Amino acid sequence: MRIAVVGGGPGGLYAAALLRRRLTPGPEVTVWERNAPDDTFGFGVVLSDETLGGIEHADPAVHAALRRDFVRWDDIDVVHRGRTLTSGGHGFAALGRRRLLGILHERCQALGVRLRFRTQAPPAAELARSYDLVVAADGVHSATRRAHADAFRPRLTTHRCRYIWLAADFAFDAFRFEVAETEHGVVQLHGYPYRPGASTVIVEAREEVWRRAGLDRMDERESTRWCAELFADALAGRPLRGNRSQWTAFRTVVNERWWHGNTVLLGDAAHTAHFSIGSGTKLAMEDAAALADHLAAHLRERTPVPEALAAYEAERRPAVESTQRAARASLEWFENLALYVDQPPRRFAFNLLTRSRRVTHGNLRLRDPAFVTAVEREAALPPATPPMFTPFRLRGLTLRNRVVVSPMDMYSAEDGTPGDFHLVHLGARALGGAGLVMTEMVCVSPEGRITPGCTGLYRDAQEGAWRRVVDFAHTASPGTAIGVQLGHSGRKGSTRLMWEGMDDPLPRGNWPLYAPSPLPYRPGVSQVPHALDTAGLAEIRAQFTAAARRAARAGFDLLELHCAHGYLLSSFLSPLTNHRTDAYGGTLTARLRYPLEVFDAIREVWPADSPMTVRISATDWAEGGTTADDAVAVAAAFAAHGADAVDVSTGQVVPDERPDFGRSYQTPYADRIRNELGVPVIAVGAISSWDDVNSLLLAGRTDLCALGRPHLYDPHWTLHAAAEQGYTGPGAPWPLPYRAGSRKPPTGRADR
Repeated sequence: MRIAVVGGGPGGLYAAALLRRRLTPGPEVTVWERNAPDDTFGFGVVLSDETLGGIEHADPAVHAALRRDFVRWDDIDVVHRGRTLTSGGHGFAALGRRRLLGILHERCQALGVRLRFRTQAPPAAELARSYDLVVAADGVHSATRRAHADAFRPRLTTHRCRYIWLAADFAFDAFRFEVAETEHGVVQLHGYPYRPGASTVIVEAREEVWRRAGLDRMDERESTRWCAELFADALAGRPLRGNRSQWTAFRTVVNERWWHGNTVLLGDAAHTAHFSIGSGTKLAMEDAAALADHLAAHLRERTPVPEALAAYEAERRPAVESTQRAARASLEWFENLALYVDQPPRRFAFNLLTRSRRVTHGNLRLRDPAFVTAVEREAALPPATPPMFTPFRLRGLTLRNRVVVSPMDMYSAEDGTPGDFHLVHLGARALGGAGLVMTEMVCVSPEGRITPGCTGLYRDAQEGAWRRVVDFAHTASPGTAIGVQLGHSGRKGSTRLMWEGMDDPLPRGNWPLYAPSPLPYRPGVSQVPHALDTAGLAEIRAQFTAAARRAARAGFDLLELHCAHGYLLSSFLSPLTNHRTDAYGGTLTARLRYPLEVFDAIREVWPADSPMTVRISATDWAEGGTTADDAVAVAAAFAAHGADAVDVSTGQVVPDERPDFGRSYQTPYADRIRNELGVPVIAVGAISSWDDVNSLLLAGRTDLCALGRPHLYDPHWTLHAAAEQGYTGPGAPWPLPYRAGSRKPPTGRADR
């Protein structure tokens, strides 16, 4: 077997060594590297214990050589307004990039890999004709990826910060994050040791801050001096040095496919992850180990090379995508660092440490319990009280804890009227301990329903049925608040029940649809809605007002106006669904006009002491749609009109959306609104554990957390969260009939 490796960085070299070592019979492996053997950019490389374990398993000789040169440390120092806060127990290992390359060069040479330095590789297409496998490890600017873009279908996203890699000739004794608040804006330092007497120093700032400081006009020497002067305290007055260092903007690389024929992308050519959560070298070396595993299996089983490459991608992609989601959360946190600098110092440090959502409240407590206790004490948490079990006040309503049962459509009503199912469903969640239980979207008219199974509040019988549910919740679970979400389906109505075909039109019995513009939700499939005229706008506004009056008489504690997920009011807000040319279309201010009119009309009839919230879609996840900046403006407008909190969701506005799914993936939008505007927010979106809830709350990213599917899995999710944390205080009282079950039942023996 003949293998060509394009690129002699750590990923390419390690892949070459493993392929030569692991495949039987040993293949001919050639590496092309256009630079000299000791040419390298950057300084230090950080590898996790997980990666090191994989290296030890794949090639003990490389692992042994690395161990001899690693420096290790446990602490992270966060320096904020002159105060250093230290968190321990993290465990890092690093070494110089040049030394890493030297170890891999030696290993490749010992194994008989051909290394061609100062030599430009032939084009991948040419190599693919004469080699059995081509490994493209040619970096973030991969010529191979560019040449075969039609096969790999790459997406490159350039981010908002500029950064520069530098070095200091002394060793930090911890991973150091330091914030400098300058006249130009916030600048941050990331520093860590990589060998005795040397540290990597990365300085980063938003593009506009970088320009205002004049750094765009400085050469390497001037930039290095400017950074050293700014962070003189961290450096104890010592200088910084560069290595052909330039200010650059980080680019996230994502490819829809990693292989084409017998050519495969590896490392930064296939994917990038921001340096603030680790190293691209780590990902590249993990890629190399997985690729060698699948090629070894290919030779044993005599499967075609493309099958081995497909299996490699299938195994690695989920792990890489998880890392990229964490990296994206981390880099966006640093992009928005200015939002957090006014936080109390310990909260700021906790927020920084948990920014990627990989380190959590519980995980950090295991690493450094004293640090977490200090953060909780600063936040004035009562002793032995997890953040989720602290009260929260909205207008005249005090919630006993921060957990919300998210609105979830049940599609189980008869002619819009809730029945026994809703009594049991919502009653069970009320007994389950959440501070606030929300209804599904309750529709304001028959034509405002999504499906024939959706509930409404447009008839007196429906008001009575809802009063039955509310009374049960208040009586059976004193202290539980119950809220109603009012909405109108707009162009997404008259569809089948979810399990019969989500968003599919009814086969018969359809009702007319209304929207700001005559645009069907699914062109060629969905019904074309009628564009609302002045009379239609007034009629629907009156329907919302009438439903709000009924909700007040039914005894609901809170009212939420549904302006998200592509329903009627949401479709006024998004430029993808509102093409009007009158006073209700065009600019964002104009698109906001009708939803604000509806909000004002409801606020006028809703009890003055009872809170109102608004659910919004903070992004459409689609080109040309609502952006995060728009979401901040929308939230500010509703807050100015009296909204007590903003429930921040995303998407479901257009069918061709491309959401960036992942754990807690929508919470950054709530975080930004809360910390930019000072408006209370409800965070939603794949928040699935009480550890996540505690982390988000203690970091100051949200005020309340709404969970849907976890409450379908376990109606008593909140009470069980209390039991699992050993909490027995007023934030999660067990109903008297259930008190005997407040401890987890014993199970069988679990001898090890």
